[in-house]
Amino acid sequence: MTIFRLSLGLLFCLSLQVNAQTWSQFRGPNGAGVANETNLPTELSPTKNVVWKTALPAGHSSPVLTKDKIFVTAHEAEKLLVIALNRADGKIIWQRETLRPRKQELHKSNSPASPSVVTDGQSVYAFFTDFGLLAYSVEGKELWRLPLGPFNNPFGMGSSPILADDKLLLNCDSESGSFFLAVNKKTGKVIYRNERREATRGFSTPILFKPEKAPLQVLVAGSLRLSAYDVATGKEMWFLRGLTWQIKPTPVMGKGMLYVLGWAGGADPGQQETIPPFAEMLGKYDGDKNGNLSKAEVPDPKMARSWNDFDLDRDGTLGERDWHAYQAKRAVVNGILAFALETSMSLQGDMTDKLLRWRFEKMLPNTPSPLLYQDVLYLLKEGGILTALDAATGKEIKRGRLTGALGDYYASPVASDGKLFALSEEGKLTIIKTSGAGGEWEILSVNDFGEAAHATPAFADGKVYVRTHKTLYCFAQSTK
Repeated sequence: MTIFRLSLGLLFCLSLQVNAQTWSQFRGPNGAGVANETNLPTELSPTKNVVWKTALPAGHSSPVLTKDKIFVTAHEAEKLLVIALNRADGKIIWQRETLRPRKQELHKSNSPASPSVVTDGQSVYAFFTDFGLLAYSVEGKELWRLPLGPFNNPFGMGSSPILADDKLLLNCDSESGSFFLAVNKKTGKVIYRNERREATRGFSTPILFKPEKAPLQVLVAGSLRLSAYDVATGKEMWFLRGLTWQIKPTPVMGKGMLYVLGWAGGADPGQQETIPPFAEMLGKYDGDKNGNLSKAEVPDPKMARSWNDFDLDRDGTLGERDWHAYQAKRAVVNGILAFALETSMSLQGDMTDKLLRWRFEKMLPNTPSPLLYQDVLYLLKEGGILTALDAATGKEIKRGRLTGALGDYYASPVASDGKLFALSEEGKLTIIKTSGAGGEWEILSVNDFGEAAHATPAFADGKVYVRTHKTLYCFAQSTK
C-alpha cells in the first residue's frame, strides 16, 4: 500500500514535470516560477540575444507554451483576443475575437486581459473579467464558452485558471458573490460551484497538492484563510487561518513546506485596532432600527467618505457581513506564512496551529508571488527591493535593491539556470545570479525594454520569453 501511495505521488510529480517542459499555465508548473533550463542568456534586450520579436495588441497576461505554440490574451477596443504564435519564429498562427459585453471597473495596473491562459497541449482555456471562460483547440477551433459575471471587484479580476484531471478550475473572489468553480474541460459544463461568502476581493491563482492518503486537492488562498478543496467533489478538506484580507500573490510549495504571502493596505504591524461588535454598533447608531447602518448613521466621517470600501455588496447600507469584513481588515497583519505540508500528513479542519512554522512581516511585496529556489525564498517588492529568506526558518539572509530597476513590480520573479529574472512595470528586466542555499545574490545585468510590462516571463528549451505591453520576445544565448 505504501508503494502504491508513493507511486501516485510520483505520478503527480511526473505530470508536473511534463507540464514544466511546456510552461503550460501562469508561472509554469504549479505556479512555482521555476524551470530546469540551462545556458540562459545573462543579457537580453530588444537588441541582444533576440531570436525573434512580434508586435502584439495590449494585454497583461503572461505567455503560456505548448511544444510548438505560445498563447497570450489581449484586447482591442470592444474585442477580447486569444492569440496563438509559432514558437519557432514568433509568427501569429491564429487570433480569435470575442466581443466585450461589458467594461468593468479596473485598477490602473490591471487590464481587460490580465489572467493567463492554461493549456493541456490539445486545448487552451482563457478567462476574461468582461466575459468569462472560453475554450479553443490548439488549432483555434472554439470548443465552448461559459459567460460569468459581472464581478463586484473594483480592481478587476486577476486569478488565472488551472487544470486538474478532467477539470478546469477557477477562483473568482469579489467584494460579494465570491465563488470557486470547476467545469468539465471538454464540455464547459459546471461540475460544482463553491460559494465563498467570507472572501472579498482576491487575485491569487490556485495551486495543486496531492497527499498520500487523500485525493488530489486544490489550494485556494483568499481573504483571511487558505482553503483546501477536494478536486473531485469541491468539498473543503482543511484550511489555514492568519492570512491578510486581500491576497494577490500565488502560494508556492517545496521541500515539505507551503508559503502564503499577502499584503493589503492598513494591515502592516502596528496598524491593528479592535472594532466593536456589529450588535453594539446597531444598539448605538441604528436610528431607524432596520438592522443595518446607513451612511448617515455611521459615527466615523472617514467611513462615510470611503463608503464603497465598506459597503461590499453596494446596497447602500452596512450589514453584518460588511461589518465583519471591516473588523477583520482592522485586525489582521500582513505577512508571509510558512506551513509544514508533508504529503504523509493527515489533514482535516483547521490546521493552522499544527502546521505554522514561521511568519515574516517586513518589506512584503504587494503583487509579485514569492519564489522558492535552491532552498531560498525570494520576495520582490516595489522599489526593486529583493529579500532572500532561509526557507526553513524564515531568517533574513540578504536584502538589497535592484540598482537600475527601482520601479514598481507586478510581474512575479522566475528562476532557472542559477539565475533569477525580475521584470519591472517600467520594462526593466534584471537578471540576478543566485548562490544556492547560502542566499547570496548579485546583479548580472539590467536590461531596458523601453516600454511597460506586467507579464511574468516564461522558460522553455533554453529560451526566455518576455512580454511587454506591445511586444512578445524570444531570447536565447547567442552562439556567435
